[in-house]
Amino acid sequence: MHLHLRAAAETDLRDDHEWLTAFMGAAWENHRVEHAAGVSDSVEKDFRTLHELYEASAESDAWLPVFGGRQPAGGPSDRLAHPPLMLLAPDETVRAAAFLAAVSFEELWSRAGASIHGSFGPGWPEPTVRDIFRSHHEHLRAFYERAAVSGHAVVKAGWF
Repeated sequence: MHLHLRAAAETDLRDDHEWLTAFMGAAWENHRVEHAAGVSDSVEKDFRTLHELYEASAESDAWLPVFGGRQPAGGPSDRLAHPPLMLLAPDETVRAAAFLAAVSFEELWSRAGASIHGSFGPGWPEPTVRDIFRSHHEHLRAFYERAAVSGHAVVKAGWF
């Protein structure tokens, strides 16, 4: 399970579920290259919990980095489509980047870390779980910063 994020100029994207499914499929096949180029990122299996970490901030934009965006045109009426897709407009990308730049990981972890650590079950040392989420946070912060500076939109796909 992955949440796959891909930045692109809004003019290079179509507001069409079928087209974006193909676009994100091709992007996923080239994920290593695109990640190295700084135009994509992904969060393996922990994306819902990462969203919960951001919710601990109580900021209105906390939902943007993980679950923010709208469904593209022509898609199913729910987010259970395969893959579920979301589009984040360039102004929302800027807001997501600003949120991630301003929020303190340590403050978030002090508010939600015990619950997140507990969800991993016994055998997972707290420092290990904290480092996993710090890494997710740092990668997303860098990805959104690059996308925002470039004026890009962000497409998100859930691969299950």
